[in-house]
Amino acid sequence: MSYSRLALLNTSILTAFGTYKYELLSLTQAKDLIRGFAAANKPIESAIGHQPTADLLEALLKFPVPKNRIEFRQELDDLALVFKLRRRPSEGAVLTRAQMEEIGYDFALLVRLS
Repeated sequence: MSYSRLALLNTSILTAFGTYKYELLSLTQAKDLIRGFAAANKPIESAIGHQPTADLLEALLKFPVPKNRIEFRQELDDLALVFKLRRRPSEGAVLTRAQMEEIGYDFALLVRLS
């Protein structure tokens, strides 16, 4: 299947009922995914709701990542690039870039299969 849109998410979340595949990506793989969608002129949509997270992702991915508090619904022809902190911050916390780097993070690919 050819994917038509890439969404950037700041946590792993299933936005619609279905079957999914969720796999770990390296930073290099995440950047390659972004570059591939950009080169194909396919939409890359940010669903990153906090400015410090958007700033960190922009620095890591070398691609513009606007803050965009939207409710994203993943369709079958969408891929989602997930930025996931390695531990949950305290309730209501808006972390700085330094705090996110201290906690650590992973990238993952979320694919909706059905």
